Amino acid sequence: MSNTPYDDVFRTLLNDCSSLILPVINEVFGENYTGEEKIIFSPNEHFLNSQDGGEQERITDTCFTVLGTKEKKYHWECQSRPDSSMLVRIFEYDAQIALDQGEVRKNKLIVTFPHSAVLFLRCNQNTPEEMTVEIRTPGTNASYNIPVMKLQHFTVEKIFEKRLLFLIPFHIFCHEKCFALYDQSASQRKVLEAEYEDIRGRLETLLEQGSIDEYTKCTIVDMSWRVLENIARDYENVKKGVKSVMGGKVLDYEAKRIKTEGRTEGRREGKKEGKLEALVELVRDNILSVQEAASRANLTETGFREFMQNYGK
Repeated sequence: MSNTPYDDVFRTLLNDCSSLILPVINEVFGENYTGEEKIIFSPNEHFLNSQDGGEQERITDTCFTVLGTKEKKYHWECQSRPDSSMLVRIFEYDAQIALDQGEVRKNKLIVTFPHSAVLFLRCNQNTPEEMTVEIRTPGTNASYNIPVMKLQHFTVEKIFEKRLLFLIPFHIFCHEKCFALYDQSASQRKVLEAEYEDIRGRLETLLEQGSIDEYTKCTIVDMSWRVLENIARDYENVKKGVKSVMGGKVLDYEAKRIKTEGRTEGRREGKKEGKLEALVELVRDNILSVQEAASRANLTETGFREFMQNYGK
């Protein structure tokens, strides 16, 4: 099955800013993750055996394990449109995920199903609050529920109150039905622009407070643009309006190595140190000049070059 741009954004957010998913898990499953837990991702590709002896490849949106006080595995799907076969696919994925790490003890196969959930980007009166898989076996029955998260239930206020920053790139779906009106009416469009100006301001506040780092803020903005480009591709005024108030990218998103050793060390040694190391990576990748990096770090060029020479030793 082909991926949608929204699947790609969903996976990018999980891979590049994985801690953002923890408040979402708290909201859906009633957990109490603090944000400091370790997340270990499992392969998204699974091969299902067919009746003809062949194999079919299936790609989940994401499967990962959270290492907290207990170890729990989660399987999340992002759904942009209603799909009657989705529940079947989820069960196929869950069963294969369970089998991948199943174990045989003497004559007993033990499999553990993940905690599964679905994020609906669009919903209507027929969209369920949760779904259920019931397994009937000779001698007993078993069932488990699959919670549903509906994007439209979360206002900007609620998103920031609950720290559901993971949802921000998809928030534009809440305005989709009004795109034609926004595109034709400047006054109506200003309502949308004001909301996104508020989002940008709140992100800046979180950045200043140290609740998120610059990379996370830039990723949220960049992923918001990618969703906007696709969903509003026929509404040029809507795209221009939202982009104008969301602001430009402070760091080039393609420099993903900003997220590696520099960011890891930055968490241990302090925000300033982490930012300096990130800027060094951008200079080494020829994305920023030494002069530009020094300016962003509030250092002289000489001081920044000295830091570069010692970085990594």
